[in-house]
Amino acid sequence: MATLRGMTWDHVRGYAPLEAAAGKFGENRPDFEIVWDRRSLKDFGDYPVDELARQYDIIMIDHPHVGISSGQNVLVPLDERIPAAYLQDQEINSAGPSHQSYKWEGRQWALAVDAAAQVAAYRPDLLSEREVPRTWQQVRELGRSRPGAVGWPLCPTDAMCSFLSLCAGSDPAFFDERVGIDPAVGEAAVALIFELLPHLHPTSLDFNPIGMYDRMAAGNDIAYVPCAFGYTNYARRGFAPKRLRFADIPATSLEPRGSLLGGVGMAISAYSPHIQLAVEFAMFVASGDAQRTLYVENGGQPGHAGAWRDAAANATCGGFFADTTRTMEFSYVRPRNPAFPSFQEQAGALLHEALRKRSGGEAIAASGVVRAMNLLYRECLAAQNAFR
Repeated sequence: MATLRGMTWDHVRGYAPLEAAAGKFGENRPDFEIVWDRRSLKDFGDYPVDELARQYDIIMIDHPHVGISSGQNVLVPLDERIPAAYLQDQEINSAGPSHQSYKWEGRQWALAVDAAAQVAAYRPDLLSEREVPRTWQQVRELGRSRPGAVGWPLCPTDAMCSFLSLCAGSDPAFFDERVGIDPAVGEAAVALIFELLPHLHPTSLDFNPIGMYDRMAAGNDIAYVPCAFGYTNYARRGFAPKRLRFADIPATSLEPRGSLLGGVGMAISAYSPHIQLAVEFAMFVASGDAQRTLYVENGGQPGHAGAWRDAAANATCGGFFADTTRTMEFSYVRPRNPAFPSFQEQAGALLHEALRKRSGGEAIAASGVVRAMNLLYRECLAAQNAFR
């Protein structure tokens, strides 16, 4: 029997649909099994893909890692193994730019089996659909009128993700991969977070989206979250004490543009002794039929647009897909050059420290935060160039 090892992340959305898919795929392959290991959400995002590739056959990855991973030759270029017609169907039926985000220098490095973007969330029993903010000005007004009712997960990783969403919503070309962030755009984004800080729920600086949604679903203090990666699980009946609903991210223009694209791609290790079998499994998981049925039914958040359009999938997930489709379609793909993953991690810590100090009453200037970020980016870029 061929035993493959897979690495995913430790949340029901991250492992349950993969385990179910492995069982279904194995019904016709008695010579096949996959053992899935799980990492915490932070470790999943930060752990080097090249090290994982030496331990696992199948690796769930974030798209910002494709640049550095492709240069290390640790992943299988899937376009060499998967028929062009299949990849074309994946591109046509991608949830937003999810499929394209795993393409780098003309090669396809993963299949987008999971899709996400930063969206808004609310408790419909605490905030009516009519009251849900559609613009950032309305978020300001809600925060001032109901102090603490607005929560915003601003732990280091998610503070940086929200900052990038605000920047991209203002100007999609805000990031120059040679020098970093446009100062005017970046300063405006930091200033908006600073402005809202005094009105946010006091746990905001401590939480990632999962922690915030858990708190939101368990108590009656948080009614609205303007910007966090969406999780269909919390829109499903019976998953948490109170059911959440999701909506488009607040707009800075006529459309909800700039939301940071998230999600997860299924990549295959170049070191695997079972590459072809792993590829066949990946194609099964990413197929439209599996994504719209088995994947959704087992807590997954599919990357195939067929599932986002499917009435049954939407009914299962409280309308999550229909209610956030525009945000997904207009989402922002982060730079994928080799320097960006390290920059994003370190810049998140830098921004979070600034938010802590600002929340504690220190006079922290938005301009200084952005200058420090750009200096950090150039250092990361120089380190990568020196490594090469």
